[in-house]
Amino acid sequence: MPQKKKQSLLNGAMILLVSTLIVKFIGIFYKIPLNNYLDTVGRGYFGSAFNLYVPIYSISMAGLPMAITKLVSQNIALGRIKDVRKIFRIAKRLFLLTGIAGTIILLALAYPYAKSIGSLQTLPAIFIVTPSIFFCCIMSTYRGYYAGLRNMSPSAMSQVWEAVAKFAVGIILAKWVMDYCMGRYEAGLAIFGKIAVTESEAMSIAAPYGAAAAIAGVTMGTVVAYVYLVIYHRFKGNTFTRAEIIASPPPASNKRILRALISIAIPVVATTFIMNLTNLIDAWSIQFRLQSAIAQDGELIRQMYQASLAKAGILPDDKLKIYLYGAYEMAVDFKNLLPSLTATLGISAIPVLSEAWTLKNRKAIRSTVESVIRVSMLIAMPAGFVMAIVTEPILMLLYKGISSVPITVPIMMAYSWSAFMLSLSQPMTSMMQGIGRMDIPLRSLIIASGLKIGLNYVLVGIPKYNVNGAIAGSITFFSLIAIINLFYFIKETKTRINITSVFLKPLFCSVLMAAGTYSSFGLLKKVIPMGNPDARINGITVSAVISVAISIIIYALALLFTKTIAKYDVLMLPKGEKIAKTLEKFGFIG
Repeated sequence: MPQKKKQSLLNGAMILLVSTLIVKFIGIFYKIPLNNYLDTVGRGYFGSAFNLYVPIYSISMAGLPMAITKLVSQNIALGRIKDVRKIFRIAKRLFLLTGIAGTIILLALAYPYAKSIGSLQTLPAIFIVTPSIFFCCIMSTYRGYYAGLRNMSPSAMSQVWEAVAKFAVGIILAKWVMDYCMGRYEAGLAIFGKIAVTESEAMSIAAPYGAAAAIAGVTMGTVVAYVYLVIYHRFKGNTFTRAEIIASPPPASNKRILRALISIAIPVVATTFIMNLTNLIDAWSIQFRLQSAIAQDGELIRQMYQASLAKAGILPDDKLKIYLYGAYEMAVDFKNLLPSLTATLGISAIPVLSEAWTLKNRKAIRSTVESVIRVSMLIAMPAGFVMAIVTEPILMLLYKGISSVPITVPIMMAYSWSAFMLSLSQPMTSMMQGIGRMDIPLRSLIIASGLKIGLNYVLVGIPKYNVNGAIAGSITFFSLIAIINLFYFIKETKTRINITSVFLKPLFCSVLMAAGTYSSFGLLKKVIPMGNPDARINGITVSAVISVAISIIIYALALLFTKTIAKYDVLMLPKGEKIAKTLEKFGFIG
């Protein structure tokens, strides 16, 4: 049977990477006006609702997409095309049931969760986002299927359409609700049955409903993405020829395929369950321990953030807790940026490793793991270091006028310096799953989760650390997962990784880039006039943007002259052979 053209590891990863960048870019423009409309308290309600939604969403759709991807890629490698088509049909029925179950579970947990964190105002946002569970589950069948075919384009485009719909609907509805509420306040009318005496009080009353309106964009985005995938599949199908189907052996029984799907899915579901249970406990424990820290020495905490709180207005203790949590959530948005990009490498590696493992191709396994780690480091190290140096101007540029920005700055800075470890955890988990060892990520997660929850409980509850105490737990959590999974991947596959190529060279180039950012930023701040310090665009932000541009040039030159980029990586890119020949001609490739 002729070999069907498939996307290579980096080709597929680049498609997902570009779509993820577009989604994140849209997300930035979603979050900026959202934070301005909702303010920090409303952002806290939005984040609290999301912290319940994400675990249920992840558990509902966990396992099966990866199981579909793995089984589809294995059967294609063995030429069993009829099995591939049957896997898709059975998976669709399974996901219909999980989508319904996930929706019911989220509704059932809404009130107990909101009550436990002392924030019943979160309920409107939770109820609005609930239907998206159903649509996410169904569309994940398509995404897992096409990933197994090593065609990442449908998933990528559906993510973009999802982000566009989320942005348009969320922003329009959030603005309309907040304008409506503030209009009633200015007219001296009740806002949802309550009279506000001050503008801050009016914002506080309106915030839960503004958060619910904003999160409606998430629900609409999943509907749009699902519709896109259904249309794509109807018109494009799977591109198998009739000859390929006829040449394929008879498919396995429904029972056997179902058992195979479930056997792969169960440990992944368990891993996802623990991961999201940890995140849920994490979100709950941060707020619970913040409340405890405020009760112990609220005056100290108010003194620590005196300038921000003066700008935000007088906040009672319960609102102070959600205010600090909202400031932390702003940093988490950036913390998740780089890992979401490198995660695309892990997703693309699953079908490649699954096929290589099935065919016992050790050379392909080694080149794949080295490429994934190297490219992850080439993305996360320089970006993280630079973000750490220009954290404050980035946040001032994006969130000018938000009172909690000074609280967010040190949190984001800490996460930026450790971004390379945070960004390696998900690709390593995906690669372990790609070779069929779903149990090891589960074990590493259990160990890391226990440490994270313990550190949060102790550190966040100390008034002088308060919300900053959550940083240590998160960094420890992701670092342990990455290190344990990498150790066992090497042991299981008997692969020897080139440390210099995948770690040391990217680190050296990243340090040069960071040095360029630090020195040029320091110099430009002295040369470029400040202008209006309260303006979004001033001497500091302009200096930061120029220094980043300079450091990118330094980084590109460092990569070329140290031959950090490997030929294998380049060959897997679109038109990679031509690019590799050009780089080889000038001696710029490793």
